[in-house]
Amino acid sequence: MIINLFDDKEEEKEPEDIKIEEPEEGAEEASEEEGAGQEAEEKAPEDKKAKEKETKAEEPKKEEAPKKKEKKKKKDPRDEKIEELNDKHIRLMAEFENFRKRTDKEKEMMFETGAKSVIEKILPVVDNFERALGMAGTSAEDGEKKDPFMEGMEMVYKQLMTELENIDVKPIEAVGKPFDPDLHNAVMQEESEEYESGTVAKELQKGYTYRGSVVRHSMVSVVQ
Repeated sequence: MIINLFDDKEEEKEPEDIKIEEPEEGAEEASEEEGAGQEAEEKAPEDKKAKEKETKAEEPKKEEAPKKKEKKKKKDPRDEKIEELNDKHIRLMAEFENFRKRTDKEKEMMFETGAKSVIEKILPVVDNFERALGMAGTSAEDGEKKDPFMEGMEMVYKQLMTELENIDVKPIEAVGKPFDPDLHNAVMQEESEEYESGTVAKELQKGYTYRGSVVRHSMVSVVQ
């Protein structure tokens, strides 16, 4: 017996309608918040890294700021050159002033040295005038009239001494003064009742000073 298999076909099942469940509003909001939280968590390290980069970028800027200030503090080369030239000018002026003072002092010393040498040569002439006038004075004391020639010599002598005094040439006081080796030249000693020991008793040759310095020492005799 042949069984017809085709008759026993199972009835085709009709496809069931697939229902798509719509998410509830509360679930959607929760999922959105969860997604936002995840995104925030994911972005947090990125934000930290970005901030770190910004801080690192700002640090060199802060370090560069004082460098810029230092650069501003640097002087202009022209100003430095001006200061250098001014310093050189001041130094040259000071050196020139010192040189001028030194040369003036040297000139004064040379003048004084020259004047002293001239005065030393004139002093023997003064000595001869004094000797001649001394001889004329002793002869006049004997009752003789003064020779007009000797009177003329006396006038010349006075004029010469006046001019020497005008240039600050002065005789050194000796007789009756204590012996001073800076002013007097002792050539002999003698006893004296009039003066104490160490006092100049006699002047053998006059000494002179020029502007306070000795040109010629007085030649004297000192009491023992």
